Amino acid sequence: MNPCNFTHTTFILIGLPGLEAAQFWIAFPLLSMYVIAMLGNCTVVFIVRTEHSLHAPMYLFLCMLAAIDLALSTFTMPKILALFWFNSQEIAFDLCLTQMFFIHALSAIESTILLAMAFDRYVAICHPLRHGAVLTNTFTARIGMVAVVRGSLFFLPLPLLIKRLHFCGSNTLTHSYCVHQDMMKLAYADTMPNVVYGLTAILLVMGVDVVLISLSYFLIIRTVLRLPSRAERAKAFGTCVSHIGVVLAFYVPLIGLSVVHRFGNSLNPIVHVLMGNVYLMLPPVINPLIYAAKTKQIRSRVQAMFKIICGKEVQVVSNS
Repeated sequence: MNPCNFTHTTFILIGLPGLEAAQFWIAFPLLSMYVIAMLGNCTVVFIVRTEHSLHAPMYLFLCMLAAIDLALSTFTMPKILALFWFNSQEIAFDLCLTQMFFIHALSAIESTILLAMAFDRYVAICHPLRHGAVLTNTFTARIGMVAVVRGSLFFLPLPLLIKRLHFCGSNTLTHSYCVHQDMMKLAYADTMPNVVYGLTAILLVMGVDVVLISLSYFLIIRTVLRLPSRAERAKAFGTCVSHIGVVLAFYVPLIGLSVVHRFGNSLNPIVHVLMGNVYLMLPPVINPLIYAAKTKQIRSRVQAMFKIICGKEVQVVSNS
């Protein structure tokens, strides 16, 4: 392959191919999802930080998960909304690399936190007497630090590998944001190092996490089935429902997007965009809703907050 005489300094993001006329209106549901994600995750972070009774590993991990979702939404949604509303398709090369790094690194960090939450459920159900000694708040904080370092180190080479490539053909991406697989396909150079390292990083982070989460739930299910009464089994398994929900909300779109990137060259471009947006927006929106609905402690604090807010509104109206 011959070297390029120049390389693009910008990339072109796409919205919804074939639905350009409707993009302006489609952006409003996206904005609603963004607002729900911000409010929901900010509420979770606020409740866990202010309620000392919730300073336990399960809720601290949930707070970390909410913080990651807030960061992921902040790094992507404003640009997507600008694309849909103002047709702001261009994104600078360095800004695209930055967005790409944070998307992959934050996804890896979230995967690690989901693994840590699975370990928390495993110890709580399979070794309940050792839970307090093993999962201390200090140990939980260290897991959070390890998650950040792990995600950052594994995916920091990706922008460096992209930086060495030349882009002198098409500079139009197939998503509304920047990801490694999408940028790599546009390069006019040997991308084998990118393919090998990208696949290795995914397998060593998300792949290992999926295997360990599955192993944790195999051991949990085995322990739960050995409990003497049906009520005890239902109660034990009920503590895992929320975590199973967020695991599925994270990994199912991730696997779907990977399959589309690998085998979806003949698919309609809108499939790539929709799968990419589902992968990006579903976890930040649905995670706080799942935990608010299924976790009594979070739900009760949310209800108390609404009562306080509604009470103040009624007081203001009556005084006026």
